[in-house]
Amino acid sequence: MLETIAIVLIVLWLVGLVSSYTLGGLVHILLVIAIVLVLVRVIQG
Repeated sequence: MLETIAIVLIVLWLVGLVSSYTLGGLVHILLVIAIVLVLVRVIQG
């Protein structure tokens, strides 16, 4: 479940970087959330 959410957030972040329309801070917040979810998953094993 966490992996799926993290993947979706990373994809949304990449789309935000590639597209000409960015939401500013929201794009980076999505990236931070995705990284935190991945780290939590790795720590939990």
